[in-house]
Amino acid sequence: MLDYECRRLGALQELNLLDTPPSESFDRITRMASQIFDLPIAAVSLTDVDRQWFKSRVGVQHQSIPRDRAPCAQVAERTEVLVVEDMAEDACYRDSHLGRSGVRFYAGAPLVTKEGFGLGALCVLGTEPRHVTEREIRALTDLAEMVMAQIELQHAYGRIEPVSGLPNRIQFYDDMTDLARDEQDANLRLAVLIDLAETAQIDNLTRVMGPGHLDACVKAAARLLRLELGQQRTIYNVSSTQFAFLAAKGSQEADALVELGDLLSHLQAATDLRFLLTPVAGIVPFTPTGIEPAELLQALNSAAQDARHSNNQASLFSLERDEKHRRHFKILQDVSEALRSDNQLALVFQPRIDLQSRKCVAVEVLLRWQHPELGNVSPSEFIPIIERSAHVRDLTLWVLNAALGQSRSWIDAGFTMPVSVNVSAANLEDHVFVEHVMAALMRHGIPPLHLELEVTESAIMKDAKAALRTLEALRDIGIKLSIDDFGTGYSSLSYLQKLPTEVVKIDQSFIRNLDGDERGQSLVQSMITLSHDLGYRVVAEGVETNPVREILTQMSCDEAQGYLFAKPLPALELETWMKAGQWRDKAAA
Repeated sequence: MLDYECRRLGALQELNLLDTPPSESFDRITRMASQIFDLPIAAVSLTDVDRQWFKSRVGVQHQSIPRDRAPCAQVAERTEVLVVEDMAEDACYRDSHLGRSGVRFYAGAPLVTKEGFGLGALCVLGTEPRHVTEREIRALTDLAEMVMAQIELQHAYGRIEPVSGLPNRIQFYDDMTDLARDEQDANLRLAVLIDLAETAQIDNLTRVMGPGHLDACVKAAARLLRLELGQQRTIYNVSSTQFAFLAAKGSQEADALVELGDLLSHLQAATDLRFLLTPVAGIVPFTPTGIEPAELLQALNSAAQDARHSNNQASLFSLERDEKHRRHFKILQDVSEALRSDNQLALVFQPRIDLQSRKCVAVEVLLRWQHPELGNVSPSEFIPIIERSAHVRDLTLWVLNAALGQSRSWIDAGFTMPVSVNVSAANLEDHVFVEHVMAALMRHGIPPLHLELEVTESAIMKDAKAALRTLEALRDIGIKLSIDDFGTGYSSLSYLQKLPTEVVKIDQSFIRNLDGDERGQSLVQSMITLSHDLGYRVVAEGVETNPVREILTQMSCDEAQGYLFAKPLPALELETWMKAGQWRDKAAA
């Protein structure tokens, strides 16, 4: 009995009816009950833990009464019609709250869920004793069923996506929870997510054709899925353009992939979807008792995105790939905290060596991140992630200020090396970036000639006009500019003569194995000659051996940087390295 009561109360709470505002849809039924019985009092009474709460009431001033010895509680507990023709003569109810308040007659019909839980009663009350007829009882029962129909309708509202008419994500969560309760045998099931389009497609479709056209596509997809999967499968519209369902019991992964291929082909061929959307699917094998519904949906999304990024129609969930996505998300999520922290982000500096004088003429500023949970995160991992986010501007400004602060310390100590800082496409597109750079220079008292900014070809070409305006403004205030990773981008050579840059840094992929590679040497020699003809100073990156250094010197390359001279060093180690003149020793070795 205790277990039933707990489940009954759970069902009542799940409906979210208690303590909600009055509703005309319920009040209409309550008035009908009062009129049919010709009685002054009627109510839709819900049996809570210790009270009878009235969702609708006629002739009652208060919102609730105590549950103890309330006849509606008995109706809810037994799910049976209860008639008390005269409370004054009834030993159970004569001293109840209703009996003491002057109520003599009571009739209540149960409000019962489809699962058989009694929520309360539709009741009528009078101040005089009376009899009831079978016809009145049938009418009261019919009205109670109307109340339940209204309750179920309101409950369904908010669980049905209005565009597709399919159950939504909330219903998916509830049904997966029920599945875990009902299937305790730990049998493997397959969940499927259909993702109709990537975000850019949705944005473009909405912008060009309006939201109504996207709704039409979703409706068409919902109709086709119903037709293909049949009535025995529940399809959930878990987001605006995503549908989830379970494969039939006993389905194997290989068979499901084949079936999904056919289903996606039909979706792709559907009206308007062929040219506007590119549906993909993700599959997740799971045991109902072994995963939370939200985690299952997250895994489904991960599998679907794997399919989209790998240009497959459908993809099985991969824990390895999911962990990679989660790691990337955590990196992106924790950037702001790292920028506020005093001990996560740090700078290291790699010297640039003049190949003729063998002196250190500049240092490239590189960023390191010691994450409190992930440990040392490589720049090759976190920089591409952050560059695709809004955090890139704040990160660049952090590096710029930290680098100029260190430059100030070196100037005060008698070192006057320019520092070279990398900037991204987002910085070049930022109309206030130049002002931020000027403010940072003034804040630290650094002359512009001590700062060099490095940009890649791809960053420049993303929005060439905006980049050119920003670069020209930076040049005009006296900052040296360089093209980083030269040779790996896709700019036209005509841009080299237009850009206000002074330095070209040849990417290490052309330099590292230069010794013994005649074709590579010819290519690098052409890069150096072309750059010199256009007035550029040339830096070779990734120099690791003396033979490569000698080849570059013979090619009249101006500068080099790489492990032959020094690895990226923290500021104090760099000072020690400089004082010891180690770059001269290594270059002469």
